[in-house]
Amino acid sequence: MSKHESAYKTIGEVVKIIGLKSNRGEASPTHTIRYWEKEFKQIKPKILNGNRRYYDKKNIDLIRKVHFLLKDQGMTIKGVKKILNNLDTLKLDENLNESIKAYDIRNKLAKISNMIKNLKDNK
Repeated sequence: MSKHESAYKTIGEVVKIIGLKSNRGEASPTHTIRYWEKEFKQIKPKILNGNRRYYDKKNIDLIRKVHFLLKDQGMTIKGVKKILNNLDTLKLDENLNESIKAYDIRNKLAKISNMIKNLKDNK
């Protein structure tokens, strides 16, 4: 059974949601999200029992934007901070959300295409 979309997610679940991968082959690069929390003051998870982090939809969307700008667009942390601190980011948010959605769809289509190719090759 999966959690409702509006439910709080753990840091491990957020890593899977945004598709964050580690360069060193670690199982779950949660350290990257914790680092981003320190760098970007806008990311504010709820920290409950035993210092466990829980992220709401707003924080997950923000982490997804940071991931997209840093990893996919090649921006620096300083550049992303400028964007997030800019008061006129509402229009950018709309454009960025559309870019992220399009990027996610392209990735899913590529995975499906590879699966179909593999199935055809295995016949």
